[in-house]
Amino acid sequence: MIFASFLPALAGGSVASQTSSLWLQNYDATGHWWLSALVAAVPLLLLIVLLLAFGMKAHRAALLALLTAFVLAISVFHMPAKLAVLAALHGAAYGLFPIFWIIFPVIFMYELTVRAGRFALLQQCLTHVTQDSRLQLLLIAFAFGAFFEGAAGFGTPVAVCGTLLIGAGFPPIEAAAYALLANTAPVAFGALGTPVIALHGVTGIDTGVLSHLISALLTPFCILVPFWLIAAFAGFRAMTAVWPAIIVSGVTFGFTQLAVATFHGPWLVDIAASIVSIAALLLLLRFWKPRQILGTALQDLTLASDHTCTPSRQDIFRAV
Repeated sequence: MIFASFLPALAGGSVASQTSSLWLQNYDATGHWWLSALVAAVPLLLLIVLLLAFGMKAHRAALLALLTAFVLAISVFHMPAKLAVLAALHGAAYGLFPIFWIIFPVIFMYELTVRAGRFALLQQCLTHVTQDSRLQLLLIAFAFGAFFEGAAGFGTPVAVCGTLLIGAGFPPIEAAAYALLANTAPVAFGALGTPVIALHGVTGIDTGVLSHLISALLTPFCILVPFWLIAAFAGFRAMTAVWPAIIVSGVTFGFTQLAVATFHGPWLVDIAASIVSIAALLLLLRFWKPRQILGTALQDLTLASDHTCTPSRQDIFRAV
């Protein structure tokens, strides 16, 4: 919300031009671009310091950062106070509609599935598809995380998929780190395409054009990120041992993302791409598995008893 509130103050051309014809935004208010950029970043840096270094509660840190942004917008960038207030209200409204109304139903459904026991069933369905931790990362952190990024975004993939990875045996900090790493591929179209829609609002460029260009730029990275994810977890040699699964998950996700973004728009890109990627990966695992099975501590489980199970259609339907 703070960033959304501060953005119109810095890139206030669209807000200011519609509200006042007398004020034009000066992006280099200090006469030195690096100093202007540093001043513009102060509210965000303050928010991070207050949260991480001082452990301040989020709402208090956000209010202080908002106040700082308000003061800097008026004093340094010479934004009229009326426009600064309107920009702050616009940011607050954008935080509530549609961002809040995207996240709230997802969190509600998550809590409902937990209380109803469906989340544990979903966790069982996902983690018991394979014993290999590398494939679990592809399935949960990359593919399933992309689904939550497309449906809700704003940290939801890390929270949900991190929990699933912890249940699979990954240490908590590592689980969060891998979920964050995997989330670099789908984040541009997160929360039903909110970043692209926000970019359209600032630039005025058609959402279809933006979606196509962004997806074209991201397609190679959608293929590279799964390689990076597994290499960060298990190393290069262990990564090459599961390259068929990495290729299948990355290629299906990347090209589905490109197709949906080009022919439909930004809204369902991650959701459609993740579903196709999950289906392709599950289909591959029915006919292929790596020669060596690695656990979450990179221990060799090849000769261990196979405790994996194939969930019934009824279980999968209940979990979904």
